Amino acid sequence: MTFTYQAYRDMLLLLQESGYSFQNYDNYQDAPRCVILRHDIDYNLEASVKLAELEANAGIHSTYFVLLRTDFYNVASKAGQSALRHILSLGHKIGLHFDETAYRTQLTLEELSQNIIKECGLLSALLETAVSSVSMHRPSKTTLESDLYIPEIVNSYGKTFFKDFKYLSDSRRHWREPVLDIIRSGEYSRLHILTHAFWYHDKDQSLFETVNTFIHSANQALYHQMEENITNIAEIGLQSFDI
Repeated sequence: MTFTYQAYRDMLLLLQESGYSFQNYDNYQDAPRCVILRHDIDYNLEASVKLAELEANAGIHSTYFVLLRTDFYNVASKAGQSALRHILSLGHKIGLHFDETAYRTQLTLEELSQNIIKECGLLSALLETAVSSVSMHRPSKTTLESDLYIPEIVNSYGKTFFKDFKYLSDSRRHWREPVLDIIRSGEYSRLHILTHAFWYHDKDQSLFETVNTFIHSANQALYHQMEENITNIAEIGLQSFDI
C-alpha cells in the first residue's frame, strides 16, 4: 500500500466492500463486524485536517489523538484551535495523545492515570467538548503490558483494543503486516487501524522526502509567524526563509 490519499481512499472502500462498519471506541459493540480508525497526530495538524476532510467526504468518521506536550504544534493557538475545531465539525472525535516521556520522572501507573485525566480535562476545556479517549505516544513496555484502567477514559492501548481487535499500524511509514491482504481475508471481525496523516500525500514520497519537506515547510511557517509579529521584517534583511 502506497502512502497516498488515493491509496487511503481505496483502503476505506475495501473496508466497506468487505462488510466492515466504521465505529468508534464508544459504540463498537453495536456492530458484530467493525473497524475503528485511529490517527495519532505526532507532528502536523494541517495534514490531519486533510485526512479528516477525505474521510468526511467518504461519509466516514474516526478519532484524532492530539498531543498537549509537544514542541511541534500548539493546540491552544489560533491555528491549532481552528484545525481541531474543523476536524470536530466534520463529525470526527478528538482524543488525547499522551506522552509519558514528557514528564521528568518515570510515572507509576497511578500517576500515569492521574496525569492522563488531567490532560484530558485541559484538552476538553480548550476545545469545549468531551475528550474521553487516550492513545499513548512512545509507550513504555510497562504501560503497554499493564492494561491500564483510567476512570471514564477509554485506553486505546488497553487489552480490548490492542489484543482482542486485530491491531494494524503504519508507524514510521511502514505497515508491519499486509493491511490490505488482512482486510480482504475477512479473517478478523474486529479491526483497529492506526494511521498517521503525516505520511500521506498526493504522490507517494519516501521517508526522507516526507521528513525533509516537513522541515522546510516548518521553516517557512516560522518565518510567516515572525512576519505577522515584526513590522517590516524585510528591513531586517530577511527574505522568505529557505534552507
